[in-house]
Amino acid sequence: MITIKEVKTKREARLFTTFPNKMYKKVKPFVPALNADELKVFDKNKNPVHDYVDSIRFLAYRDNKIVGRIAGIVNHKLNYNNNKREVRFTRLDMIDDIEVTKSLLDAVINWAKTNFNANHIIGPIGFTDLDRQGMLVDGFEELNLFITIYNFPYYHKHLEQLGYVKDVDWLEKKITWPSEVPEKLSRVTNLVRNRYGYRLYKPKNMKEVSAVIDDIFKIYNDAFIDLYGFLPLPQKVVDFYVAQVKQIIQYDWIWIVYDKNDQMAGFGVVMPSLGLANKKSNGKLFPFGFLRILKALKKYDTIDFYFIGVDPKHQNRGVAALIFEDGIITGNKHGVKWAETGPELEDNMQIQSVWKDFEYVDHRRRRCYKKDI
Repeated sequence: MITIKEVKTKREARLFTTFPNKMYKKVKPFVPALNADELKVFDKNKNPVHDYVDSIRFLAYRDNKIVGRIAGIVNHKLNYNNNKREVRFTRLDMIDDIEVTKSLLDAVINWAKTNFNANHIIGPIGFTDLDRQGMLVDGFEELNLFITIYNFPYYHKHLEQLGYVKDVDWLEKKITWPSEVPEKLSRVTNLVRNRYGYRLYKPKNMKEVSAVIDDIFKIYNDAFIDLYGFLPLPQKVVDFYVAQVKQIIQYDWIWIVYDKNDQMAGFGVVMPSLGLANKKSNGKLFPFGFLRILKALKKYDTIDFYFIGVDPKHQNRGVAALIFEDGIITGNKHGVKWAETGPELEDNMQIQSVWKDFEYVDHRRRRCYKKDI
C-alpha cells in the first residue's frame, strides 16, 4: 500500500531533499542539487517567491520506506497575468512503479484543485526560470549539469501512460570550443563596434558586479518575457538567487555590452562546469563539498553557459558576437575544450541560431508535460 504524506517537519524536508541523492548515488550521469539550496528554495521564510506562490511537498511511503517525492507550485501572479488556473509539479522522483507516480501526481492535483480550483497541470517546472526544469527524455548517458535535472528513462514513460502530453521541449548542446576566433566572427564584431558603437566591459570584482546587477536583471526580465512559463523576477527574488552564487562567481566569465550612450545592451554569464565536483560531494557543501567546488573553479576543461541576454532594442545587431569573441579568447587562456548549454527552448530560433557557426551536437532533450485535470 502506498501512503502519501505532506512534508511538514525539518526532518521530512531533509528526507525529501536527499531522496534522489541516495537513489541515484551510483548512477554516473546524475549530478545532485546542493542540499542547502534545495532546503532554502522551499522555505517560506527565506525564499521571497512565496510572496506570490504557494507550494507543497509530498513523500510517498511503502512499508515505511520512502519510494518517491514530488512538490506542487501554484504561481498566483503568473496565473493572474495569463488568466489560468494552473499548478506546476516539480522535484518528481520515484521508483519504477507507475502506481507510485500516479499517487504522487494525484496528491499535487488534489491539493491544487481543492485549494485553488486548478484545472491544468504542467511539469516538471520550478518556481522561476532560474529553477530546474524539464524532464530528461533523451541523453540519459550524458553527465548532467549542475543546474539541471537527471532522471531515469521510465519517468517520461510513466507520465505518458498517465495521459500527460508534451507541452514544450528544451535542447542542450555540447560545443567543441574553437582554438581561435573565427575570421567571420572577427568581421562581425568589428562591424558592430563601428556601426553601433558597442563596447565590452568585464567586471573585476564583486563590487563592480553589484553595481551592474540591477541592469542585468532588467535586461533578463525584458529579453525573456515571451519565453515559456516566464515571469519577470521582482527585486527580492533576484537578491535571493544572486546570494546563492555570490561566492563562486567567476569574473573572467561575465560580460557586459554597452551601447554608444553607455546604456547596457546585453550580458553573458558562464561558469566552469561544477557537475563532477558536486557529484563527488553528493549535494553536501561540508566538510569537503565547498573545497571541491573551489578546486573545480581553478582547473577545468568544460564551461557551462548560464545566460546570454540582449535587450530587445538591441537584438539582431551582433551584441552576442562581442561576448563570443572574448569568450573564445578567455576559454583558450583557461584550456577549455568543450562548452555546454543549459536547456534552450527548441522553438526559440533566436537562441538556436546563436550556435550555427559552432561545431556542436544536441545531446540532451528535456520536456515539460501538461494535462487537463
